[in-house]
Amino acid sequence: MATTLSDGSGTTGRRKLDKNHYLYIAVIVAVVAGVIVGLVSPEAGAALKPLGTGFVALIKMMISPVIFCTIVLGIGSVAKAATVGRVGGLALLYFLVMSTFALFIGLVVGNVLHPGEGLSVANASYQAEGEASSTVDFLLGIIPTTLVSPLSGESVLQTLFVALLVGFALQGLGERGRPALDAIRVFQTIVFRVLTMILWVAPIGAFGAIAGVVGETGWGAVSALAVLMVGFYLTCIVFIVGVLGSVLWFSARVNLFSLMRYLGREYLLIVSTSSSEAALPRLIAKMEHLGVSRPVVGITVPTGYSFNLDGTAIYLTMASLFVASALGTPLSVPEQIGMLVFMIIASKGAAGVTGAGLATLAAGLQTYRPDLVDGVGIIVGIDRFMSEARALTNFTGNAVATVVIGTWTREVDRERVRAVLRGELPFDETAAGDGHGEPENAGSAEPAGPVRTRTPEPTAV
Repeated sequence: MATTLSDGSGTTGRRKLDKNHYLYIAVIVAVVAGVIVGLVSPEAGAALKPLGTGFVALIKMMISPVIFCTIVLGIGSVAKAATVGRVGGLALLYFLVMSTFALFIGLVVGNVLHPGEGLSVANASYQAEGEASSTVDFLLGIIPTTLVSPLSGESVLQTLFVALLVGFALQGLGERGRPALDAIRVFQTIVFRVLTMILWVAPIGAFGAIAGVVGETGWGAVSALAVLMVGFYLTCIVFIVGVLGSVLWFSARVNLFSLMRYLGREYLLIVSTSSSEAALPRLIAKMEHLGVSRPVVGITVPTGYSFNLDGTAIYLTMASLFVASALGTPLSVPEQIGMLVFMIIASKGAAGVTGAGLATLAAGLQTYRPDLVDGVGIIVGIDRFMSEARALTNFTGNAVATVVIGTWTREVDRERVRAVLRGELPFDETAAGDGHGEPENAGSAEPAGPVRTRTPEPTAV
């Protein structure tokens, strides 16, 4: 699977398989081994279930710090984007609408397919301590004992509440709050590094979880997981072609497939790394080369990588419904709506971070149905298989958003867009300039000549 890449000087070299690919392969092998063990020896498979339970416990351990850091820094990003005027405002409004729509589509498809229905996976009994007996008790329960107690507790809503307070407080401090934001950013780096370390035992967790589920349910688990994966991929395709394609055409009169063909190399990079973050520098360069002005690209693309997670939104909703059905306790409509609202907030700010999707999924279940958190172990085995679809959908959504926001703000050169997508102004993959692909007359009516751009070195995430 070694990949041939240009080094930027016209020569090519061999890029070795990075460690994340080895982890990906290990998860695949573990899933296959778990299925075989569960089918050949159901009792042995069921006995391995604690391996999956232990991995889920490690993920649960990271929920509060992940939510706290992403929300606090996310609010900081909103404040920064909002200061740039109508571009930032339109971008944030667009991201909110599209992410909510993606979550809604995931709920609709999940309720139609009913993935996981009939599995009846055994689940340990759960007894909530101090369970709220009324709406008043529920609301009062959101208030923590101290400002820092949520970071060591199990209430995700308390963590979210404190994170919102701290985020808005730092926003109000302005420049005086920057050192604190920088400190939280460093803490977030540590948190995600720990999460990455935990993910290296994912093959063990996936092996135990899959072996346990298959040992209990036989081929039913395999077919149910296949239904979830196929349903998720089809939903992403429908969302990209039907929703994003329509928005792009009616807003900018740009054909989605032409834009996707233009970004073909970036799609290959995403598939090879399972992360849209790896293609971020190239997306910025290509959007500027396409004819979108640098200010719009500079605001929309980075902000979209935190706030426009369409693929992740679809994944969160469908995975939640799958876990609930697999454990024989489907989510009610109010619970689905509540979880949708929670995930709109909680999923912001963690784009491109491996494992953040699992942590957010566990956080949503912990908030509304704590008895379902252990079911995340069932998803671990196929989460890596769905990561490419998530990344590709997120990337496409941000590319479309950049063109749409540029059109709405009249910061795009329409003639240049047509010329680039027709192949008349190819993106220079070997140039060593620093222009990042931005035409000198971006936004004007006359298309410029071919632009020499610098190809950022692809990085594995």
